[in-house]
Amino acid sequence: MSDITIGRLSIATGVKVDTIRYYEKIGIMPNPPRTSGGQRVYNSNHKARLSFIKRSRDLGFSLDAVRSLLGLTDAPPSCGEVHAITSDHLKEVRTKIADLKRLQQTLTAISANCTGDNVPDCPIIDALTIREP
Repeated sequence: MSDITIGRLSIATGVKVDTIRYYEKIGIMPNPPRTSGGQRVYNSNHKARLSFIKRSRDLGFSLDAVRSLLGLTDAPPSCGEVHAITSDHLKEVRTKIADLKRLQQTLTAISANCTGDNVPDCPIIDALTIREP
């Protein structure tokens, strides 16, 4: 891959230009060299790194976790450390899924009480209203 502009890198990876600049600012993307006119110039290494970041973010990894994973790819990799980061993330995902299942059950229950009629006391509104003891 020959050198490309930030716009072409954005198109090639599906990452917005502003996001690429942000990743450079926070240090998870290296600052690329610039042309004499000041334009950023990216190569295949930049594209591979940005694709790694995007895929990690798509899987829900936080930027801190992505930074840690990138640190492990930049150094001699330790599969144990990568596994630990992934396991922690998996625990978070499982917790979110359990929370969403509880939310689904609650919404199903309060929705089942609603007839959809124009009644002054809507059971859904009643269920959502916090009552003072």
